[in-house]
Amino acid sequence: MTKGPVRLDVAVSYALPRAGLPAAVSFRRWVAAALKGRIREADLAIRVVDAKEGQSLNRHYRGKDYATNVLSFPADIPEGLPKGVKFPLLGDLVICAPVVAREADEQDKALNAHYAHLTVHGVLHLLGWDHEDDKEAEAMEQLEREILADLGIADPYANEQ
Repeated sequence: MTKGPVRLDVAVSYALPRAGLPAAVSFRRWVAAALKGRIREADLAIRVVDAKEGQSLNRHYRGKDYATNVLSFPADIPEGLPKGVKFPLLGDLVICAPVVAREADEQDKALNAHYAHLTVHGVLHLLGWDHEDDKEAEAMEQLEREILADLGIADPYANEQ
């Protein structure tokens, strides 16, 4: 386990007005927390989108015709890289602002805490974590709880139990 990313490059783009949305520095902090002890170098992009773009991407890549809170697109590492060449590109996250806001309101969660949770959740997907079955979901949710607790954020699953 490493102590945290030595080099972290998080590019954040906003496809809608930024008012009320977390700043890029917040997304970077949440990504760093998710990677702490797991990876030494990382490049990734986060795009915050509206419902129309979120729905379009979810339909195109997952065959689901609705906007979802976060989509993760792990990078395809090219084969045949010489030994010793490090390729720190993790991938991309797309976060749909209207869905995040609606969920935070419905679940009575602080908006920034919900953004933090979904950013951590998306980064874990980029690292290969999944929740396709109950055992995987339990392990991933526990890791999310631990990362968010380190950030001072309450258990996002507490109201589901």
